[in-house]
Amino acid sequence: MHWITIILVGIAANLDNLGIGLAYGVKKTKIPFASNLTIAVVSMIVTYLSVLLGSVLIEFISQEKANIVGCILLCVIGLYTIVSNNFACAKSEENLEKIDKDQNNIISIREAIVLGLILSINCIGGGIGIGANGISAIFTVISIGFFSLLTFAIGGHFGLILSKTFIGKNSTLISGVILIGIGIFEMFI
Repeated sequence: MHWITIILVGIAANLDNLGIGLAYGVKKTKIPFASNLTIAVVSMIVTYLSVLLGSVLIEFISQEKANIVGCILLCVIGLYTIVSNNFACAKSEENLEKIDKDQNNIISIREAIVLGLILSINCIGGGIGIGANGISAIFTVISIGFFSLLTFAIGGHFGLILSKTFIGKNSTLISGVILIGIGIFEMFI
């Protein structure tokens, strides 16, 4: 089993969650457990559908070619994450405020669904790549859900402290590098 890949995909797909959790923590915006769980479930559903799509890819091309496509896709998504990070930084704080529609500094379940959909975009490319590589959908989905819950909880709780660390400042960049690393790693397995 590809345990390292499954764990790294869970971490990489959710480092943005850590960054957003940190931003909300700094602003003292609360993310209740039910909202955090909602975000995780949305990410898990999107990931599962993406893995299924990647698995379907295997039926149309050989396993070897699907593996190469999956690896390339993971690298491209990682590169896109790194490049888009440079353009998205200025707008991210402005967009965070738009999610909390009622501006009560608490992310409701309804707001969490929207946030979950936005954040789950990271899961699509990785999910397709995982599916094309024939890696377990169930364990990947569990990894995504677990790390989603964990990163938001850590980010929200330690927002002010962690936002000033290397990981807090570079979570999207690190996520992209991990995805590229997974793509290269899977190419040789």
